[in-house]
Amino acid sequence: MSDNKMNIELSEEIAQGVYSNLAIITHSTSEFVVDFIRVMPGMPKAKVKSRIVLTPEHAKRLAEALVDNIRKFESIHGPIKEIKSSPPMPPMSFGTPGQA
Repeated sequence: MSDNKMNIELSEEIAQGVYSNLAIITHSTSEFVVDFIRVMPGMPKAKVKSRIVLTPEHAKRLAEALVDNIRKFESIHGPIKEIKSSPPMPPMSFGTPGQA
């Protein structure tokens, strides 16, 4: 493409989005892994709803884009209130698919 534009396809299923109220980020020397999780009150188990794997360069660009978008949001809507987790999150462990 000579005009530096990219066409991005968004299927109806993906456009619906996935709700997440917890993200856990891990990394190795070559990638960052972001697991998006939905935690429900009173439920002892939560499932990863989406996992995104990024190169370190893309992870840094994502972090910068989030900071920029939060600044823009707050300039229009005011500061985002930070809610402290109460009670604190319990210890977590990751099971492999099929594990109880």
